[in-house]
Amino acid sequence: MFIQTEATPNPATLKFLPGQTVLEAGTADFPSAETADKSPLATRIFAVEGATGVFFGTDFITVTKAEAVDWDHIKPAILGAIMEHFQSGAPVMEGEAQAAGGHAEHTGEDGEIVGQIKTLLDTRVRPAVAQDGGDITFHGFDRGVVYLHMQGACAGCPSSTLTLKMGIENLLRHYIPEVVEVRPVAV
Repeated sequence: MFIQTEATPNPATLKFLPGQTVLEAGTADFPSAETADKSPLATRIFAVEGATGVFFGTDFITVTKAEAVDWDHIKPAILGAIMEHFQSGAPVMEGEAQAAGGHAEHTGEDGEIVGQIKTLLDTRVRPAVAQDGGDITFHGFDRGVVYLHMQGACAGCPSSTLTLKMGIENLLRHYIPEVVEVRPVAV
């Protein structure tokens, strides 16, 4: 098994490409070891000292490291953990655990606007962000403000504010006049 790695815009995060499907659909975000109990793969990665976050896409795994840890020291152990997991035949997710579809539900009078926002996120934003090892999902819409949840390499990325304000906000405002601002949320 050959696992490729790619740098992301977030220096604390690396993208690992195992050359096979990680999740059939959706994404899974594990911002801490305590949240990884339904994933044998995430648990194995968190066993590597210095791993502080794990994110799964359909064909990639994004790992975030502690600030004081150097990639040269942690990367070989993460590669080993990923390789051991896939060679063991164990599932990526256990039991009833399902990957998230992404967007939060929205009920209310702004349903049509929210539908347009989600469509733009799914067709224009999320594919580009997945290239960088992350995901951005809809969290809410209130009085012209779109709230987005950033995951994987996007969470804590130094350029995430620029991406939100200059990229996503401008895109949404261009296509949907009711949108006046985009803000990140922590879930």
